[in-house]
Amino acid sequence: MSENTNEPTHTSASSSVTESTSVERRTALPVWLIATIAGFFGLFYAYAVWNAVAFLISQATGPLGLNGGGWALLLTAIAFPIIVFALAFAIGWKRRAGAFALIMLSGLGIVAVFWMNVIAYATVYGASLLGG
Repeated sequence: MSENTNEPTHTSASSSVTESTSVERRTALPVWLIATIAGFFGLFYAYAVWNAVAFLISQATGPLGLNGGGWALLLTAIAFPIIVFALAFAIGWKRRAGAFALIMLSGLGIVAVFWMNVIAYATVYGASLLGG
C-alpha cells in the first residue's frame, strides 16, 4: 500500500542537472596558516585577559577589597575573552583565511565592547563593587 519515497526517481531533467553540476570540494587551510591567524589575533585576546587580570589585582588589593559582585564582574572580564576566542576559533577555522580573520576580528570587537562596559561600570558604580 505505501510506496518507498526514499528511492531516487530518475527523470531526464533531473539526471541532466546532476550530471552537469559537479561537486566542488574545498581544500582545508594549511595548519600553519590557521596557527598564524589564530596566533596573531590570540595575542590581542591575551592582552585583553592580561588587562582584566591586572585590573582585578589592583582592585582586590586596594584598601577596601572587593565584595562578591566585584569578584563576579572582574572574573567574568577575565573569562570572557577566552570564551569568545574559543567560539570564534571553533566557528572560523574551517573557513577561508579571510573569513577566519574576519570572524576573529569580530570576536575581538565584542571583547573590546565588553571590556569598555566593565570599565564604565567600575568607574560609575565602583563603590558598589568594593568592601568585602
